[in-house]
Amino acid sequence: MQTDNSISKKELLKRELSLTQAVALNMIDMVGIGPFVVLPIVIGIMGGPQHIAAWIAGALLALIDGCIWAEYGAALPHAGGSYVFLRESYGAKWGRLMSFLFIWQTMIQAPLVIASGSIGFAQYLSYIIPLDNVTRRIASGTLVIVLTIMLYRKISTVGKISVALWIGVLGTMLWFIAGGLWHFDPKLAFTYPDGAWDFTWAFWVALGQATVQTMYSYLGYYNVNHLGAEIREPEKNIPRAIFISIVGIAVLYLAMQFAVIGVIPWQEAKESQFIVSTLIERLYGTTAATIATVLVLWIAFASLFAVMLGYSRIPYAAALDGNFFSIMAKVHPTKNFPHISLLWLGAAALVFSLLFKMADVIRAILAMRILVQFIGGAVGIMLLRKKLGLENIPFKMWLYPLPAITAIILWASVMLSTGWEFAISGLGMTVLGIIVYVVREKIKKE
Repeated sequence: MQTDNSISKKELLKRELSLTQAVALNMIDMVGIGPFVVLPIVIGIMGGPQHIAAWIAGALLALIDGCIWAEYGAALPHAGGSYVFLRESYGAKWGRLMSFLFIWQTMIQAPLVIASGSIGFAQYLSYIIPLDNVTRRIASGTLVIVLTIMLYRKISTVGKISVALWIGVLGTMLWFIAGGLWHFDPKLAFTYPDGAWDFTWAFWVALGQATVQTMYSYLGYYNVNHLGAEIREPEKNIPRAIFISIVGIAVLYLAMQFAVIGVIPWQEAKESQFIVSTLIERLYGTTAATIATVLVLWIAFASLFAVMLGYSRIPYAAALDGNFFSIMAKVHPTKNFPHISLLWLGAAALVFSLLFKMADVIRAILAMRILVQFIGGAVGIMLLRKKLGLENIPFKMWLYPLPAITAIILWASVMLSTGWEFAISGLGMTVLGIIVYVVREKIKKE
């Protein structure tokens, strides 16, 4: 198995991202189109303003899991994130299998994540420009192409672009929140249906299903780890970026929930396809709603920009390790970024954005990730501590091993809440990946 030193010698990427840029990339990755698309869905699942519990549950899970990612990122700050973490944690034999399984599921779920954002982008675009099913798919595909072109440049320039996009994201969110809270009506926000807080089995089932949706909006707090080889002082800045991002986004999301349900009755909000546009139209009229929709599109664009940047480094890291197609390890001769990996990701996302629907994508994304990336990562961090020794772990999670054990339990619950068909498909993809890996290893030996 490769050591830390051999990894760093092979990597050709430069550490040019500051803490501010890392936080910006993480936060715009997390926001995206998610909260604007899933907010009505979460209200509908919970059946009232008690939907706020699902957003709190999502934030708590992100913070608990963030402890694991912060410890990983500080100890192993290299391109590829989970790929490197799983390979180094599980040892020579099992680490190669686990890292292969991560690449195996990433080949499907990473383009799905990008496709989900582009599909949501096209959905909101239809508020301004009437789009049918065909033109909506064309719009989502075009967005993927534009993003790929924008990311085809050196990392220092990308970092500056990310800060500009981040400013736009924060400004837009604060406008939505301020407008809603200024006109806040407590009678709307706190009118609960009968039995809203009866903690029956039905409540917990609904909370689990709703948390699946909110977690889609929180995902991305670990994106900074994919860029570990390009961040300055990673042992300090990676943990900081993760926790600043989670807390900042959680505050924005919770404030936005009250801003919406304090203006729009929850019975109406759960049926809206353009919840933020509806909010601003109710407050300031149709012209302002159009401007708000454009800003939502800005947020979706910014998020996909960060997502594609982070994921493009994963095949690159695997190829460096000889665990994926060697062409993915190629770095642009003048701009110093993995351009082949980026082009592959853009092409796959383009195809998926033309084929799939938003409702099918969200649960599939989580079901495919949980077993290897999240549960496997939580187990792996405990193994990594034993392997490296505490003196070689720059950041140590608080109350260890409680966050890791809690994360395993919560992620297993979320996986079950995606629905049996998606949970089985996620498990099936893992089993199929193991079979492919075993066959590939036998062929290599022969």
